[in-house]
Amino acid sequence: ALAVKFSERQRSHHCLLVKEHQVREGADTAHPPRRTLFVLNVPPYCGPDSLSRLFSRCGHVQSVDICDKPGPGEKKDKLASKFFDHKTLKGFQVAYVVFRKPAAVQAAKALSQEGPLLISTESHPVKTGISKWIASYEASIVDPKELKAEVDSYMQDYDKKVAEEEAKAAMEEGVPDEEGWVKVTRKGRKPGLPRTEAANLRVLEKEKQKRARKELLNFYAWQHRETKREHIAQLRKKFEEDKQRIALMRAQRKFRPY
Repeated sequence: ALAVKFSERQRSHHCLLVKEHQVREGADTAHPPRRTLFVLNVPPYCGPDSLSRLFSRCGHVQSVDICDKPGPGEKKDKLASKFFDHKTLKGFQVAYVVFRKPAAVQAAKALSQEGPLLISTESHPVKTGISKWIASYEASIVDPKELKAEVDSYMQDYDKKVAEEEAKAAMEEGVPDEEGWVKVTRKGRKPGLPRTEAANLRVLEKEKQKRARKELLNFYAWQHRETKREHIAQLRKKFEEDKQRIALMRAQRKFRPY
């Protein structure tokens, strides 16, 4: 248990539960074993910068990842956009502090023998209350010029990628692959997606079955007419049988008062 205080004016301290993050090799790609410190009971006002500053006395901190709950982490691709990556965590969280060297993890565990560490100092103040809300609101305001520049850059990259794919498809059109198959695509105002060999076989099989059923049902026109006549005759016969059965049931009714 590592004792921390928000500031010097705070009388009571808060405890961070720390231990070495131990997982199987390859199970957690983002948090390597022997170099990762697992931290529990992280308060909402203690962000990645504060944790990095607290544990930097033990060694060089490579990264700090704060999550809602513990779980296997995967390496995340760095998002190019700064406008759509705002995620607000509420309540107490867990953190993974990755050091550059394994010795820093043991040094961080030994910090529990020292006095309470300060999260907010004069050189590194932590905003809370109204000042934090104002800063969050100001950070949420998007500059239209910067957003337009980012969207234009993304669309240029997208158009370039589409043009490269179309040029590659045009070069491969009519050229057989290693197995001798030639990919055929539909051209026009609304070109369709290229079909795979399995999809083409399924479509051909469905058309063949549909054509076979149609040929069997309507092999001759007179057969179709005879089938309809037999069906109508069966309906009439069943109707007459139902009438006779109802008349017999009515005749068998007797008034039995007692």
